[in-house]
Amino acid sequence: MIWVAIGVCALGCYLLKLAGVSIPPGVLERPLVQRIADLLPIALLAALIAVQVFSSGGSQPGLTVDARVAGLGAAAVALVLRAPFLMVVITAAVTAALIRLA
Repeated sequence: MIWVAIGVCALGCYLLKLAGVSIPPGVLERPLVQRIADLLPIALLAALIAVQVFSSGGSQPGLTVDARVAGLGAAAVALVLRAPFLMVVITAAVTAALIRLA
């Protein structure tokens, strides 16, 4: 049964890639499509960050405010100050670790 699910998923992935390649170039050159393609990764990354920071991770649904929120805030401040990406990640990790330690 698991192999059927794997096969269906593989076929779905192939068809999705085929659909992307089959789009006519005229559609992809429209300004609206280009604008959406530019902004979509930002929206997806923001959604992933929000889910990882504010989810409880357990069986209880809902928002959780803990050290991860402080780390996200510290990362936002580091980004506003135009720190390099590695420094942003280290700042967020150290802030969250210090909050959890306290």
